Amino acid sequence: MIYRNFSAPSRGFTQFSHELIRHPRLSSHAVRLLTWQLSLPENARETLSRTAERAGIGGDAFTKAKRQLIAEGFVHERRVQVVGGRWVTQQIVSNVPLSCEQAAKFFARDPRLLHRAPANPQVAPGTRNPAVGSPASPPTGGHPEEDLGENTSNLPEEPEPEPEAEEVVEAAEAAAPAAHDEPPTLEEARALVGVLPILSPALRRVPPGMRDELARLAARWLDAGHTSADIHEHLLRGLPGDGTPVHRPGGLVRYLLRDVPPREVPAREEPPRDVPPPASEGPRLSARLQGTRECSGDHIQPMLFRPVADEAYCRECTAGNGPGTRRGCPPPDTVREAPGWAVMRR
Repeated sequence: MIYRNFSAPSRGFTQFSHELIRHPRLSSHAVRLLTWQLSLPENARETLSRTAERAGIGGDAFTKAKRQLIAEGFVHERRVQVVGGRWVTQQIVSNVPLSCEQAAKFFARDPRLLHRAPANPQVAPGTRNPAVGSPASPPTGGHPEEDLGENTSNLPEEPEPEPEAEEVVEAAEAAAPAAHDEPPTLEEARALVGVLPILSPALRRVPPGMRDELARLAARWLDAGHTSADIHEHLLRGLPGDGTPVHRPGGLVRYLLRDVPPREVPAREEPPRDVPPPASEGPRLSARLQGTRECSGDHIQPMLFRPVADEAYCRECTAGNGPGTRRGCPPPDTVREAPGWAVMRR
C-alpha cells in the first residue's frame, strides 16, 4: 500500500495535464526537458541544449529526448535567414502537440521576420570633370607610319632554311644504326612482360611505364640463354607466399631480373651398366620393362619375366604350376619320365 501527500504551492508552480506527464512514448528525460521548458518565464530565450545541460541530461540522452518530442509534436524547429543575412534556429515548445501548419503560424510572429531592414540604396555616380576637347571616335584600320623593324622587339622569328638533300641522307644514315641497336630478343621480352598479369594475381598492377625497362632486363636473360619459362619460374619463386600482398609489383620484378645468373645445363644421365642396351630391331621397350624376356612356355598371352641368369621359362613354368604345364608343354629340362613311359612310347 502506498500513500500520497500533495500540498498545493502558493507560488512558483506550473499546471500540466496528466496526458503529458504519463505520455507512453516519452522517456523520463523527454518529460523532464519539456516540463522544464514550460516552467520558464514567457520572455525566456533558453534553448533546449542549455536546459538539458542544467538538468544534467547527457548528450546521447538529450538527442534521443529531443527526437521524441519532435516526433510527438511538442517541439518544432527550423532554420531561417533574418536581417543582415544571418541564419538563426527557431524552436517552439508547446504543452499540447502542434501540427506543422500551426507551428508555421507561430514562427511567422517573430518580429525579426516582420520588420526587415530595407535594402541598401544603389550609390549614384558623382559628377566628374569633362574630358578636354570634343568627343571623337577612335581611329580604325591602316598601318602606322613608323618602321617597326627598329622599335619593336617582338618580331616573328625567321624560318630556318630547309636542309639540303645530302644533309637529310646523312641524318638518316646516322639514325639507322640506332634503330638496329635493339637486341633481337626485345620483342620476345616485351611479350614475356605483357603476360605477367596472367602469370600471377600479384603482378596485375605492374605500371605500364615500367614495361620497357622490364623488357630490357628480360632481354638480357634471353641473351644469356634462358627461356621464357625459366624467367617466369624465377619470378614465381621470388613472389612472397602466404597471401602476402605485393604493393609495388613493378619494383619487385625489376629487383628479381636485375642479376642474370648463368644458365645451368642439366647433366646427361647415363644408363646403368648392368642393364643391356635395347635391341636395334623390334619394338622399343619402356624403361620399366628393360631387362625382361618373353617366356617360351605356352601362355594365352605373351608372358614377360625378368630372368635371374639365362633361363628361357618363367618361374611358374619352371615350378611346374604354370600355364605351359597345364597345356602339356612343360619345360623340357623339368619333365621326368614316369615308369613304363618308354614301353608305351614303343
